[in-house]
Amino acid sequence: MFETVKQLIGSSGSSGFGSKSTADDVTLNSDLRPLTAIITGATSGIGAETARVLAKCGARIVIPGRSIKAAEETKARILSEFPHSQIIVMSLDLSSLSSVRRFVAEFESLDLPLNILINNAGKYAQKHSITEDGIEMTFVTNYLGHFLLTKLLLKRMKESARQTGVKGRIVNVSSIIHSWFSGDMTRYLAQISRTKCHYDATRAYALSKLANVLHTIELSRILHKMDADVTANCVHPGIVRTRLTREREGFITDAVFFLTSKLLKTIPQAAATTCYAATTPRLTNVTGKYFADCNEARTSKLGSDKTQARKLWAASEIMVSPSFKRNFDLLVQNLGLHKSENQ
Repeated sequence: MFETVKQLIGSSGSSGFGSKSTADDVTLNSDLRPLTAIITGATSGIGAETARVLAKCGARIVIPGRSIKAAEETKARILSEFPHSQIIVMSLDLSSLSSVRRFVAEFESLDLPLNILINNAGKYAQKHSITEDGIEMTFVTNYLGHFLLTKLLLKRMKESARQTGVKGRIVNVSSIIHSWFSGDMTRYLAQISRTKCHYDATRAYALSKLANVLHTIELSRILHKMDADVTANCVHPGIVRTRLTREREGFITDAVFFLTSKLLKTIPQAAATTCYAATTPRLTNVTGKYFADCNEARTSKLGSDKTQARKLWAASEIMVSPSFKRNFDLLVQNLGLHKSENQ
């Protein structure tokens, strides 16, 4: 209740920012020249605002998009506001692991540094579908595609940090909805990656967002082990204000509607925590943390489980392997995750 009240009134936390802060607020006076940032999902919404603000601060922006037309439109909007911005549009479909590999190969051919990687793209699939790689669509788009993208770009980020003397930053955009998932992650993924299954879109989304959180924990440990001058943090952007059209009748319904609307954020407010994690000097040496409203926050109990983070990483390594062919039963057994139905 206390946190809800704080959010309603927009009070600032220890960072000096809060739920009402915007991406422009948190990057005021930031100079990101001559850094390069890749921002997935930058063709609309929070990602597009993140790209706009980082470009305003002088960063070279790479906009990967499944739709080149949409990416070019985002580029045009940024250039109309900041004509001297450097914006590169590239093709990427995060639901396809082969597309991720092609994107990385094409990016490396540009011989550019990589200082900031923002894994922002997200999907909420109402209908059950399975990707060409044989894995449930929401999980691949929101998490596994980003896992592979990050894995393949780590060497470039480590080299860029060493050559420029600027610590690299990886920001994974998750959601408070990660706390809605409980149970065995790998077994549930195996269940929803079958062609015929009972599909709960919200639980599948929660699974993917929990994976983002756990990815951050293990990624941070691996970066330290690699002696890479790169940090990895995770953010909950908040819930974005959209056009609400449902019927409202009665005092109680109106009161609930009013309070809920006050908890929603504008897109500039929703992009604030991502931009804060990607740019603020306060977080130069902070890694493996979860942020909401531009301040460190708590994850769910499962979201802070380092053992689960390592198991997810091991499972992800197998799933992104070209030899993986939907053999989830073998995957579960190999990772020692098998449980009886009564457990």
